Parts: sequence; C-alpha cells; structure tokens
Amino acid sequence: MDDQRAIINVRDQGLVVVTGRGHSGIINIIPNAQALTGIYSVYAVVGGFHLSGTLFESRIPATVAAMRAIGPRYLTPGHCTGWIASHQLARALPDAYIANSVGTTLIL
Repeated sequence: MDDQRAIINVRDQGLVVVTGRGHSGIINIIPNAQALTGIYSVYAVVGGFHLSGTLFESRIPATVAAMRAIGPRYLTPGHCTGWIASHQLARALPDAYIANSVGTTLIL
C-alpha cells in the first residue's frame, strides 16, 4: 500500500504491472495487483524491483524463483533492480526478459 504503481488489464492477455522503485518488493506488489483486480494472469512487469545493493542481494534468489512461478510474458526491470538481479532474471526468464534503458519503448 506504500508503493505507487499502475495496473493495466490488457484484454485477453492479463495484467501489466508498472512500478516505480518497488520498495514493497515486486513479489509483494504483483499479488496485491492480482487481489485488487481479481485477474491472476500477468502479461508484463515493468519498472524498478528495488534489489540493488548488498543489503538486498539475499532476496534475489527468492525473487527470481517467484517471478518464474508468476511467469509474465514480458519482464522489463528498471534501474533500481540492480545489475546482479537483472542478470539473474534474464537468465531465468530469457524469453520474457527485455533490457530496459532510456528510450526503450514497449507496445503491449
């Protein structure tokens, strides 16, 4: 409840969850979005996952495992996801992962 995010339902595809910095943790934000909407299919997850830095490194394996279980079609982590988490997510979900940088455009 302390994070701002956008939740978009793409007809016949599922939810697009767009986060800012994701302080609540992306694996808390997604189930909250599902509960709010009653829609459980996740089409895309975009934004910051707040996993950057040594303080958060211990959360990365559980986050990667949970994201694999959620199974978004597209996964586009933002800057505060961090280098280590971004690379682990890319390895775990290679067909979903889209590298994000200035100018990245997603058409969903």
